[in-house]
Amino acid sequence: MATDGISEPKIEKDWSKEVDEILPKAVALAKESKLQEALEQLLTLEKQTRSSADVLSNGRVLVQIVTLIHDAKDWKQLNEYVTLLSKKHGLLKGAVSKMVQQAMTYLESTPDKPTKLELIETLRTVTEGKIFVEVERARLTRMLSKIKEDEGNINDATEILHELQVETFGSMERREKTDFILEQMRLSLLKRDFTRLQIISRKISIKYFDDAANEDLKLRFYEIMIQHALHEENFLNVTKYYRQVYNSKTVKEDDSKWPEVLKNVVLFIVLSPYDNEQSDLIHRIDEDSKLAQVPQFKEFLKNFITHELMRWPKIVEIYSGDIRNSYVFASTSEEGKRRWEHLHKRVIEHNIRVIAKYYQRITFKRLTQLLDLSPADAEEYLSKLVVSKTIHARIDRPAGIITFVSRKDPNSILTSWSHSVNEVLELIAKTTHLIAKEEIVHSAKLSKRVGAAE
Repeated sequence: MATDGISEPKIEKDWSKEVDEILPKAVALAKESKLQEALEQLLTLEKQTRSSADVLSNGRVLVQIVTLIHDAKDWKQLNEYVTLLSKKHGLLKGAVSKMVQQAMTYLESTPDKPTKLELIETLRTVTEGKIFVEVERARLTRMLSKIKEDEGNINDATEILHELQVETFGSMERREKTDFILEQMRLSLLKRDFTRLQIISRKISIKYFDDAANEDLKLRFYEIMIQHALHEENFLNVTKYYRQVYNSKTVKEDDSKWPEVLKNVVLFIVLSPYDNEQSDLIHRIDEDSKLAQVPQFKEFLKNFITHELMRWPKIVEIYSGDIRNSYVFASTSEEGKRRWEHLHKRVIEHNIRVIAKYYQRITFKRLTQLLDLSPADAEEYLSKLVVSKTIHARIDRPAGIITFVSRKDPNSILTSWSHSVNEVLELIAKTTHLIAKEEIVHSAKLSKRVGAAE
């Protein structure tokens, strides 16, 4: 017989009839306060069934032994017998697995925490290194971790849970495995161990969340990943994670949830540094039909898409309501204040890109007026955008002039001229053809009139 993919020895004798006879007698003895006599009978039967490789009968006997001890409320003896029975020579894996599962059901009925911890440690000891009870060990480890967390010992709770590599467990269902990994991620977040959190997150396949039945796990995963991205101040990733939450069925169909998530999507995409990916994503967000139902945020987003200058004092004045009071820019937290400063930087960078689009040359004095910045700050922001290759600019310090047009090499100029000449020649040829066509049509009409007159 096989249990959880573990092969057992071939059964030599079926002890089911003997077990049916002896178990009721042992129960009766235990009720008469003769627990030790009952256990002696059961231990003899356990040896016989184990020697005959009768897994089912041996499992019934082991379960009965721990049940009788539990009913007698002898927790110390329960720990001793669980340890003893799991060390027998030639133990039957399926039977031991049933005993461990039965003993686990007693954890909630322990009289106090020390007794519960002792039983958990006993079960964790007897399951250590045994593949056929790896799932039970994982569950016990999670219980112990939870107890440590409730005591406020986050470090120990995290280390205990990270002992197990559940992604290698073949007998654990994928949903439970994912739930276990999410618990590891949550504790890493509580411990502020962001490096380990990032590593653990890669053990989960995002495609698994495509199934609607796993949407609760999906929301837990992205909630943790949002906190990680916020710590790293990677606002583009925060936007992507919020979009995943927003596109979840349970969120999108709940009118009390999706507006708040969509608002966060808008705010974090605006906070993201400008590049091709950010530009593409911000335009796709702007196309969302539901954005019209949060008009202030739609208008706010539009400012960063439209090629027009934004004055920071005006932005502060107009959007000091819902946007300024959101958790993203909360003035009561250091993170909120820092993100508000980031927003100011994004407004300045947007304005510089707009100026570079409309101006070929501009004086430094005029640039500082348009940006509402001091010369030093204006030069700093301009230099950062040039270094990141977002724009091209050259500063002539003596003349105080900034040039946004890049200098072309001779080959590029000649190529451009050649292309322009080709276009002109094509236009001349097309025009000549059209003139010739008109002349032929005119000559034909004239000939027709002359013929009619004659």
